[in-house]
Amino acid sequence: MNTGSIGMGKITIDSLLSLEAYHKARPEMRQRAIAERKLRTVHLGEHLTLIFENEFLMRYQIQEMLRVEKTFEEEGIQDELDAYNPMVPGGSDFKVTMMIEYPNEADRKIALSKLVGVEDRIFIEVEGQPRVYVLADEDLERTTSEKTSAVHFLRIPVSVAMKEALKAGAQMMVGCDHKGYPMHVETLPHETLASLVTDLS
Repeated sequence: MNTGSIGMGKITIDSLLSLEAYHKARPEMRQRAIAERKLRTVHLGEHLTLIFENEFLMRYQIQEMLRVEKTFEEEGIQDELDAYNPMVPGGSDFKVTMMIEYPNEADRKIALSKLVGVEDRIFIEVEGQPRVYVLADEDLERTTSEKTSAVHFLRIPVSVAMKEALKAGAQMMVGCDHKGYPMHVETLPHETLASLVTDLS
């Protein structure tokens, strides 16, 4: 069984480790997941965090859920796969978990009401290519007219031209142009960008 090579395919039941096998593999997988998540996290200012998910991170998440819930029936395993597989990049997109973070709950409440629609104003801009905005929460609406949610799931389509530019070494800007939170990161660390490019087949 494989412990999670990064692939473009969806995660399947027969590619997962049994609870017993995962127990043995867990320390190593956990260490790798922590390092990979850190590498693939982009902070837009102090309050917006974007985690670019990949196959391995979703595989780790599924294995953790199965471990915590002691799930070994096929139906339960399939439920977890159905929940996390949509966040595995498909080869021509990035999949991102976006979090709006304020340590103080009162501040967070105010921010969430001021930042309605912020999830639709996240973009990437590959050097020499047009800016592309995310498609937010395709599975479920997470915003009301009064407030946005603290967590959103984003998909960022990546065109063939963008892929080719990135693979040839182009830089990529990541940003937000919501009027209540204008913020961008002009250049990503080389290691981060290299990791993100592996999502593109």
